Amino acid sequence: MRNPSPGQETRPGPNRNFRFKMGTLSTMSCLPVNPKATPEARELLSFLYDVSGRRVMTGQHNVPGRGSADSAEAAGIGGAYPAIWGQDFGFSADDHDGVQFRDRIIEEAIEQHRQGSIVTLMWHAVRPTHDEPVTFKENIIGSLTDDEWVELVTPGTPLHHRWIEQTDVIASLLLKLKEAKIPVLWRPYHEMNGDWFWWCDRPGPDGYEALWRHLYYRFVHVHELHNLVWVWNANAPRQNAKPYRPFYPGHDVVDVLATDVYNNDYQADHYREMLDLAEGKPIGFGEVGQMPTPELLAKEPRWCWFMTWSGFETRYNDPAEVRRLFSDPRSLNRPAMLGN
Repeated sequence: MRNPSPGQETRPGPNRNFRFKMGTLSTMSCLPVNPKATPEARELLSFLYDVSGRRVMTGQHNVPGRGSADSAEAAGIGGAYPAIWGQDFGFSADDHDGVQFRDRIIEEAIEQHRQGSIVTLMWHAVRPTHDEPVTFKENIIGSLTDDEWVELVTPGTPLHHRWIEQTDVIASLLLKLKEAKIPVLWRPYHEMNGDWFWWCDRPGPDGYEALWRHLYYRFVHVHELHNLVWVWNANAPRQNAKPYRPFYPGHDVVDVLATDVYNNDYQADHYREMLDLAEGKPIGFGEVGQMPTPELLAKEPRWCWFMTWSGFETRYNDPAEVRRLFSDPRSLNRPAMLGN
């Protein structure tokens, strides 16, 4: 993407259904880590840079078996449709997180994009020692042995080959969005600084960083998924979640940094830690339980989006507070995302 001229220049946003005003950005500041990123992915990343510090995009996660029902519920409560539409590729055989909904998820992502949403996708990946479908507690939660981990991140081994086969299934789905010219905020292997998922609690270059870099290489250089904006998504540090930095794979493979906050555990030192690690890259709340307040977002203006987890919009948030947040002048909803 060309560097905008000084002042305020109006350009198309990452979706033709809305427009936003680009601020003055340095030539290097908003370049994607993938030099072959599509124009749409570049535009989306530039949008995040421009929003950062000025506005915050509302967002809502959905689950495979419910389509976009959670986003619709959030819109009904907040009085406006969330700007960001989130979804998971699933892992199970049930009607909630089922893998059988994946083709429908792609169709819904295309429709959401057509209507003006920004699409963010994730995958609660199956432990590579097992095959889909699985259950959450028996396979997503848990860990690999140290020997299994070494085999996983070592090319040419049987376990690494199994991992390739599993990730290639997801790549084939993301390819359909590339063909539709839809950029995706892609946030794989989230909450890695916690101690619950099988990819968690593996700091250092031979740990989580190796897994991330293997995925990045395969998706970018093998599958040529140039429509992805790479979102590294940790968990807010707490008793069972460690500081961010030991799990960060590096600026050369991360476009955007995010963190998950549940139990209303918004802490100023976590914000400062994320800003320090990001060094100017955009930051966001990848998942939240209770939504942040307008007052919090005014004090911590660099958060450029939040995404409420599925079901939490109705169970853990006061409707009046949701309406107040969605109608706040700094909030950006769909479709009228204008950088005023």
